[in-house]
Amino acid sequence: MPPKVKFQKEEIVAAAMDVAQEKGIDAVTAREVAACLGVSTRPIFTYFDTMEQLKDAVYDAAMDLYRSYVERGLEEPVPFQGIWRNFLLFAREEPELFKLLFLNTSGKDPDSAIKALHESQELARESLTRIYNMDAFSADCFFRDLWVIALGFATLVVTGGCPYTDEEMLAVGTEISLSVCKAYKDIPGLPHGEFDRDALFRELVNR
Repeated sequence: MPPKVKFQKEEIVAAAMDVAQEKGIDAVTAREVAACLGVSTRPIFTYFDTMEQLKDAVYDAAMDLYRSYVERGLEEPVPFQGIWRNFLLFAREEPELFKLLFLNTSGKDPDSAIKALHESQELARESLTRIYNMDAFSADCFFRDLWVIALGFATLVVTGGCPYTDEEMLAVGTEISLSVCKAYKDIPGLPHGEFDRDALFRELVNR
């Protein structure tokens, strides 16, 4: 009798990740993962009591992969531009994982996108405070504002309805980045919501 094939927990998670990348998180079933490994479903439940536990491990693996894209962006000459570029790249190269992390397609965790935002803020905070000369709170607000715009573009990419080129999306990112940075510098208290909105708008529209 041939020896039984033994799998490590990491190999099972990797197989489940492959299924999720190709077919989406809802396709991560014991049968699909077992087929990917070429075995029965028994080895899966050696390490995981339920498929939900395995899906949680896939979510963590997807977040790790997303984090690597952000970190790659931080290594570019203009870190925030690098993050923007690699965020869109993640959406294009890993659409099913993007849906899992940012569009809550599983219906499991309504806060998944916010968790990913906070993860990204923590990674970007040091470079933003240093390069843009902002305090940590302002840097987080700055990142949030730009991230929401990037999320909109990335969602268009994932759903197949994006009418913009990468260059056009990057140009919009640059415009918004410059605008928000200038506003934070010129309007004291803006990140904290401590400003006279009506007075500022009157001044702007009367120019």
